[in-house]
Amino acid sequence: MDRTRALALRLLCDITEEGRLLPEMAGRRLAPLKPAEKARAQRLVLQTLRWRDRSDRMLGPYLRMKPRAEAMNALRMALAEIFVDGAAPHGVVDETVGIVRAGQEAGAQAGLVNAVLRRAVKQPQSGWDKLPVPRLPKWLRKPLLADYGKAAVAEMEACFANVPPLDLTVRDDAAGWADRLDGEVLPTGSVRLRKPGQVSALPGFAEGAWWVQDAAAALPVRALAPQAGEKVLDLCAAPGGKTLQLAAAGAAVTALDISETRMARVQENLARCGLSAEVVVGDALSAELPGDGQFDAILLDAPCSATGTIRRHPDLPMAKTGEEFPELFRLQERMIDRALTRLAPGGRLVFCTCSLLIDEGEEQVRDALGRHEGLRVDTEALSLPGIAPEWIGPEGLRLRPDYWPELGGMDGFFITVLRR
Repeated sequence: MDRTRALALRLLCDITEEGRLLPEMAGRRLAPLKPAEKARAQRLVLQTLRWRDRSDRMLGPYLRMKPRAEAMNALRMALAEIFVDGAAPHGVVDETVGIVRAGQEAGAQAGLVNAVLRRAVKQPQSGWDKLPVPRLPKWLRKPLLADYGKAAVAEMEACFANVPPLDLTVRDDAAGWADRLDGEVLPTGSVRLRKPGQVSALPGFAEGAWWVQDAAAALPVRALAPQAGEKVLDLCAAPGGKTLQLAAAGAAVTALDISETRMARVQENLARCGLSAEVVVGDALSAELPGDGQFDAILLDAPCSATGTIRRHPDLPMAKTGEEFPELFRLQERMIDRALTRLAPGGRLVFCTCSLLIDEGEEQVRDALGRHEGLRVDTEALSLPGIAPEWIGPEGLRLRPDYWPELGGMDGFFITVLRR
């Protein structure tokens, strides 16, 4: 039995049936595997999640009733391997049936899985290709339709179905590193790799010449425009890409985050890149920091729904329900208010979220302007290289996954610069 595929199936069930996120479960589920096997298992899971909706549509005519979760996920994974990867149907079907037969929960359904797969794989590739692009679940699709309309949501869904490229933020000489790494320089200055392979083995990683960071995620610091010697606070700093950007600009950086584990990773990356920052583990709302009220600039990458990152994390729509949104919105309001008290007079605050929801972007800014007299949006600071003018509205910069379709898209983000 293919142990990698079997453990990938269990991880897939953790996500679809228990609402768990892949990062929190992968370490435990995939612990018995070697690094290359772990990478393959995670790729199988992510691919199955990306194409889950299309798999279900293909399986529909062959199922009178939905089988148990393990069997259903095994069917989905098999179809994705065959029709997306181009794997040989015979081998995938045999391995899948064997895994289901050995499973504790779905063993009795091995015959059903065998019969359904052998019928489904007789479909030509064109039958798979003609099925609709996978749709987001209703809890997320509904608010996005209200915010952007049907055509824009369809374009985003098409983007979510594809494996995204890898983006790097380069300290110096982006063009030179793009040549060395067989990449391309994006309009905003990030370097994009189409087939990166193992990241830690790439030239420049060990010496900290660059770090992994989506092109959209690199823009908040560019909008903040930190200057050498400025006192800058990076709130909710982990995983640390923005901290590295701030430190590389020569700012005196204080990086704050509530997660001790994730901040240890930030310290590791600072050391790898030969950069320095004051790293503090604490709550962004309550932590007392030296120099409070005197920071020249603050970056607040607030906790959010992370719906802008679905192209990289297709487990998110399966693990969330939208019920957590109101609490997140209230937390973001409180964080904006608290961050403003930490600024020096005349200071600037960049508020950003990796969310597609207007409530976590434009609406938060409108509300903040209503709560704080004298607060304004500095839209000029958002006119950055590579940014189309129509992406900037009165409240800030709205980025969507379907932007740059010819280049491979970007994460969804909202970014604004607030000045007192």
